[in-house]
Amino acid sequence: MQAAQQLVKVFVTRRIPQEGLKVLSQSGICHVQLWDSDEPVPQAELLKGVSGARGLLCLLSDNIDQEVLDAAGPDLKVISTLSVGFDHLAIEDIRNRGIRVGYTPDVLTDATAELTVALLLATARRIPEAVAEVKNGGWSTWKPLWMCGYGLSGSTVGVIGLGRIGLAIAKRLKPFGVKRLLYWGRTPKPEASEVEGEFVPLDALLGESDFVVVSCALTPETQQLCSKDFFGKMKKTAVFVNSSRGAVVNQEDLYEALSSGQIAAAGLDVTTPEPLPPDHPLLKLKNCVILPHIGSATYSTRGIMSVLAANNLLAGLMGGKMPSELVL
Repeated sequence: MQAAQQLVKVFVTRRIPQEGLKVLSQSGICHVQLWDSDEPVPQAELLKGVSGARGLLCLLSDNIDQEVLDAAGPDLKVISTLSVGFDHLAIEDIRNRGIRVGYTPDVLTDATAELTVALLLATARRIPEAVAEVKNGGWSTWKPLWMCGYGLSGSTVGVIGLGRIGLAIAKRLKPFGVKRLLYWGRTPKPEASEVEGEFVPLDALLGESDFVVVSCALTPETQQLCSKDFFGKMKKTAVFVNSSRGAVVNQEDLYEALSSGQIAAAGLDVTTPEPLPPDHPLLKLKNCVILPHIGSATYSTRGIMSVLAANNLLAGLMGGKMPSELVL
């Protein structure tokens, strides 16, 4: 009984892969309280769950704001998020309270890059639309211009945000015969030489690219970056793909650009909100492919993410060095 009383409380906001839960349960230092569901924890249950917790393991969909931090109280010492993004965390409040934060970069790079390329190809070659035609009887005879899309061979690809994931996307696209790889961000990247990347102004990237891929972090500067003016500078034959954050895109302006023929097509793995309501106008467009935020959704990636999140949490609880700590 005495040993059990010494265990510190940890609240996990969702059912996560067993690999991560096993790390926590076998640590011998914490008592895990889990919201045992695939669905998000209700706000009332979240506030109750964090009360008195020393550690919190959360997801990107959990809004860890001042109310949650107040409910947790002064015992909360570490937050570990099962994500590479952290815009769901009230960073300033967390910093002021001296709480450490762990996150999961790098491990989802390959899976997200693969999914982004798949989304680009599916959008450019109209694959979901073609599958629907097979199923609904729209496939009749061979027609020279039916279901024609856009190919990567000889094209110019523009990547917005050539970070870990952006570079991984570029590396996967180059073997398709991409002629030029342009990129834009805050600063030139030395590693761009690996893909013969050209650092150019945003306007030049938009005006010259056949495919525009957004892979940047969500910051005050990138919030609503992709809006009417942005789409207006793209080619009418250009394909737009976003696998970063939904809030980088003004979805009303994207709808207008797609429905008016300002751009050819768009593929999104992220939206605002998530999930996107089934009656959203974007879902009615044939030239818009939307996925349910599955960039990192491979069994192995999610398992590795959960282990890293668990180890971040344990290291924070013991006052040690986290495998991946966010510098606040």
